[in-house]
Amino acid sequence: MTTGTPVGLLERVRKLLAKAEADGVTPAEAEAFTVKAAELMARYGIDRALLAARQPSTDQPANRIFDLPNPWAQVKAQLLGGIAKAMRCESVLIPVRRGGSRIHLFGYASDLERVELLYTSLLVQMAHGLAAAPLPAGTRSPRAWRRSWLLGYSSAVVARIRAAEQRAAAETTDKPVAGTSTALVLADRELVVRRERDQAYPQTRKLRLTYTGTGYRDGYAEGLRADVGTTRLSGSRRSITGPGTGNRT
Repeated sequence: MTTGTPVGLLERVRKLLAKAEADGVTPAEAEAFTVKAAELMARYGIDRALLAARQPSTDQPANRIFDLPNPWAQVKAQLLGGIAKAMRCESVLIPVRRGGSRIHLFGYASDLERVELLYTSLLVQMAHGLAAAPLPAGTRSPRAWRRSWLLGYSSAVVARIRAAEQRAAAETTDKPVAGTSTALVLADRELVVRRERDQAYPQTRKLRLTYTGTGYRDGYAEGLRADVGTTRLSGSRRSITGPGTGNRT
């Protein structure tokens, strides 16, 4: 059993993320926050899942819709959808007529809470990182370079969140229900979430973002330093996957 109450763990995560968002944080400090916050965020998710296995009323399936404004609305949707998937939620990108993106998330309430908390913090960290990133000399398209940087950042932080979630699940040996392992509890929750999504959106197709520009590597490196507290569409509704290789110029 992990130590500390679920609520206590989440409060500690909030404090770490607030420190990571603060002005003047050094890369070394941010890295220290990242390691601890990622561990606590994943542990919180496991604790809430195990508690709900014993007391179902404590955590029920839910859904939320997020409107993501420009600039970089598609990249924001990629980041939000990636975080959601890593935290055992599902996402659907809904077409909008005006600028921006809209994403519909499905998951257990505690996991959706984690997704929103981390996504909000990472948006701030990502903006700080991009503003501080030097544009390479001779860059032909600054916008393309910045977009590829953002996609690299998003890919890195999502990979780290996913790894933290997997470690937390592997390290937990609790038996919340007689004869039921932690892995089975988590698998059952994922199945429930997928059914909720499929009931709302029976037909979906995958979306993969591509990029041009050479900023992806620099963005990925910055994403490795971010404090991480570590999809699918119908018709034009698309599931969200990682960025494609695109054309690197």
